[in-house]
Amino acid sequence: MRKLDALTKLQRRQWLALAAAGASTWLKPALAAATATAPPQQLAAAWEAAQGYQVGVLAYHGTALQVSAALDVPTRAHGVWAERGGSLLAVARRPGDWLLRWRPVSEGESQGKAIAWAWAEPDRAFNGHVIASADGKTLYTTETNLETGEGLVGVRDAATLEKSGEWPSHGMDPHELLLDDDGSLVVANGGIPALPETGRLKIHMERMDASLVRLDTRSGALLGQWRLADKRLSLRHLAWGRAPAAGGPRVLGIALQAEHEDSAAKTGAPVLALFDGRKLRTCDAGAGHVLAGYGGDIAWAAGAFAVGCPRANGVAVWQADGRWTGFFPLQEACAVTSAPAAGRADTTLWAGGRFAALVRDGAGRTASPTLANVRLDNHWAPLAG
Repeated sequence: MRKLDALTKLQRRQWLALAAAGASTWLKPALAAATATAPPQQLAAAWEAAQGYQVGVLAYHGTALQVSAALDVPTRAHGVWAERGGSLLAVARRPGDWLLRWRPVSEGESQGKAIAWAWAEPDRAFNGHVIASADGKTLYTTETNLETGEGLVGVRDAATLEKSGEWPSHGMDPHELLLDDDGSLVVANGGIPALPETGRLKIHMERMDASLVRLDTRSGALLGQWRLADKRLSLRHLAWGRAPAAGGPRVLGIALQAEHEDSAAKTGAPVLALFDGRKLRTCDAGAGHVLAGYGGDIAWAAGAFAVGCPRANGVAVWQADGRWTGFFPLQEACAVTSAPAAGRADTTLWAGGRFAALVRDGAGRTASPTLANVRLDNHWAPLAG
């Protein structure tokens, strides 16, 4: 515990301190042409640049994603969240000690403006994700009690970022969290035990206990808890989708990361689970596709669940019922999100990789803008035009 205190103090003192593959056969430049006349899509993101870690905004200009605003942060960032009114939230990668609200500056400037910072208590760490309540007045953060390893959901005043309370997540290593339509909160407990002194060194993996929980946002009470049969699958990231039938039920997609000791079991493990409100089940990849047991970000986009698979170098796609749709190559693909499609009523998939991005709409039109001078991190989020 004291070692982590020393580490975070050092980080604060130090504050501010592969070529992309050629066009694939599936590339359809029609999407780039369709978006050329539309306002440029902007995405809030986190990345590593030559000068260190940053959060910022990337703008799409037809052939490239370019940095339109950036702000230095003390350590590597993870989750980002777009708030009403144009401000953005970013939270440190686990075990993190900072939460930031910031605002991109006016056009022509290159530096964002920090509005407020919040620092974790000495015996707490942020676990990489923050979301806002439906009315925007409350923030929820996933956290860990560093003394006990207990998972927590921090409850914070959105205006000040100050913590007003916390609830048990009923597991270890809580990661992403989302609101459901009924106002409850669903939380993915990754379930991985780790040493508090390092925060990421996995120990006693026989105690691994991943789960999905539902919490009452009025009291924090546990409303339900579900587990997969395979105890070595860690539940990490979440996205809501919907069955294709008119008025079909919502389905929760969950990106998985395998922690098996056997390398073959780990490599062949599923990277997607679905939750229909009653049970969890995993989804298989298509024949001949090995996804290396590692799902990064997940999004519901272009009518399907898309999972970034950085170790398999591509984006894997399934329909809402778990049927395999396809795989799109993209080096170190991880960040995925959904944004309005140019000239269409559906949404577009945006996936970020090492040197390039993949943009694909519901009609199957695709483009591959370059992504230069930044190493994109795990997540990004669209901004309203």
